Amino acid sequence: MSLTPPQPPPSWNHSPEDITRLNNEYIAANRAVQDAVGALAPKDCNFTSVFVALAEADARFDAGTEPLAFYQNVSPSKELRDASNEAESIVRQFGIESSMRLDVYNAKVAAKKNLEESGEWEKLSPEEKRLVEKSILDGTRAGLALPERERTELTTLKKELSQACLDFSKNFNEENGVITFTEEELKGVPHDVVSGYTKRTQDDKEVYDVTYKTPDIFPIVNLLHPCTQHFISYTSSQFKFAENPETRRRALEGHESRLEINVPILSKALDLRRKIAKLLGYKTWSDYAPLLRSVILIKPDVRADYITEEKMVKSGHNVDDFLNDLENKLRPVGIKERAILLALKKKEHEEKGIPFNGEFYIWDYRYYDRKYTEETLELDDMLVKEYFPVDVVVPAILAIYQNLLNVRFEAFQGSTWHPEVQQFTVWEKDAKDESGFIGFCYLDLFPRASKYSHAAVWPLLPGYDLPDGKRSYPIAAMVANLAKPTPEKPALMRHDDVVTFFHEMGHVFHGLLSKTKYARFHGTSVARDFVEAPSQMLENWCWEPKVLEQMSSHYETRKPLSPELIEKIIKSRYVNVGLFYLRQLFFAKFDLKVHTDQEAEDYTGLWNSLREKVSLVKAIKDCPGQGTFGHITGGYDAGYYGYTYSLVFAADMYATVFKADPLDPTRGMRYRHDILRPGGSREELDSLKAFLGRPPNSDAFLKELFGTLPAAKI
Repeated sequence: MSLTPPQPPPSWNHSPEDITRLNNEYIAANRAVQDAVGALAPKDCNFTSVFVALAEADARFDAGTEPLAFYQNVSPSKELRDASNEAESIVRQFGIESSMRLDVYNAKVAAKKNLEESGEWEKLSPEEKRLVEKSILDGTRAGLALPERERTELTTLKKELSQACLDFSKNFNEENGVITFTEEELKGVPHDVVSGYTKRTQDDKEVYDVTYKTPDIFPIVNLLHPCTQHFISYTSSQFKFAENPETRRRALEGHESRLEINVPILSKALDLRRKIAKLLGYKTWSDYAPLLRSVILIKPDVRADYITEEKMVKSGHNVDDFLNDLENKLRPVGIKERAILLALKKKEHEEKGIPFNGEFYIWDYRYYDRKYTEETLELDDMLVKEYFPVDVVVPAILAIYQNLLNVRFEAFQGSTWHPEVQQFTVWEKDAKDESGFIGFCYLDLFPRASKYSHAAVWPLLPGYDLPDGKRSYPIAAMVANLAKPTPEKPALMRHDDVVTFFHEMGHVFHGLLSKTKYARFHGTSVARDFVEAPSQMLENWCWEPKVLEQMSSHYETRKPLSPELIEKIIKSRYVNVGLFYLRQLFFAKFDLKVHTDQEAEDYTGLWNSLREKVSLVKAIKDCPGQGTFGHITGGYDAGYYGYTYSLVFAADMYATVFKADPLDPTRGMRYRHDILRPGGSREELDSLKAFLGRPPNSDAFLKELFGTLPAAKI
């Protein structure tokens, strides 16, 4: 039964001129509301005239500007991408100006004072009180208590920082470099992968141009680079195949150097952050980290870590303790794993007559990790991939989520930014009329030029209550870069691609199934070091025998994975886990160090020396890999540790509730009600307690990694 949604889908037929015009109109409308609130007499400031008015205006503003800014990540038109990028730049500048409006802040303070003195405060709901408190905290943290001269300087610095971050991101999306190899240099790379490369003649030789997009470069050398939404994707069971170590080295160095243009931009951003933190009275940016919010109730020094009260771990010192504690536990494991892989390298070099210098390089890690897995588990990743055709896996994963969370997807045809985009309306499973509508979902799954190059979910529209009592429904878009069909085979997914897709769909459903009154609390608007936990928990489904069988179908025989192959896949999950997590700790430690240091330094040198120290792998050439570290300018500054930290909660949620029966809809509805529905409308710790029936702990996480419960500061 096809139903008509109560809200039409968005239109995706904007011209560059439309983007500019609409963006300006949304800004003017929002500014008018701020002007009206800022002009209120103190006695006229109340919950409705101030907080509701601003919340509704901001919701309308975001609903209008977010889709316009999205074009820069997905549109095939450079003119649209440029207009979109410029529109976001203007929106960011306006956002900074808005955050520094003392008149609006004073109205908020007056309204809260009036609420408390009149007794109306106690009549507010918990979410309404949270709206008041967070709105006032926004102003306090923005620096509105500073004298006017410092506020003006702060505004200028924030605008410069915003533009630097936007420039960094634009360069990331627009990068379209290639690296060229001969067929001989690509020996070992699967034929179906090579057949997808651009082939041409150069100096009377046939060569292949390989882009730095994930499906092209990663089969040559797995780079263990952090992806945008979760670090597991492309790395958890990734295999690389190029047998020639020189090919792997060139691929690694090319990939790490592809965004050297971002090196001075990052240096500028870090310098601006130090200045902003100092102006606000904080020792370091990690003590400020304005985009990170928190749930764990550790009492830090109130002043030095004022801003990190908004994080889960509460202070930069606690973050450092967490990372050091985990590194100390992982390092002995990683050293043993490296020794085993180095022995494999020595053996292969001797057999092939390749000089062996006793070193273990970053481009060696996943190559010998693959060989070790193949030898010990007899697991062929290329065989596994044949069981995961895209046209089977995507519907299968959607079906699993629909059953687990009691929802229904219905495909529809509407306007999109690209013909390959799949569109869905999402409903309650038993919906009989428009009251069962949940929202819209878009899937943009395949790579193309100038498209965002990893996997991520954009919450294009939040859900929230409208003034007339009706509902504005959410829209979520997943952008990925799965391998396309080749001349010989259909589009196939590696198992880690399946994990990535399952994870990202977790973000989609967080955005769709949250139901809050106010837009600012909707969906993934939660603690930055908690936001990954729900999706990380859901990755566990990809390691469950029943789910693997349900998702798999060989592209020729249509048979699912055999029990024997499923067992091997599951056993591969924690192969060389020490080296893997040490790599993640490197990213977190680099992020923390550059945001705690008082002075600038050679960040290329730091990137390479710290990687060798923490990750236990060497490089020959110092490449500017920090220019590819998109998290550091994309909202995870001083917060990359959250990817690992949130695994504590993910492991606890899965082991406590889902492990016994991961496909049970009753457990799924419990998850939907306690974790997804509240979004950020309450403290995340309260959501965890409700779901678990107790406060969270790290037992399950430590058992996953070590099989025991070592003493920990986690």
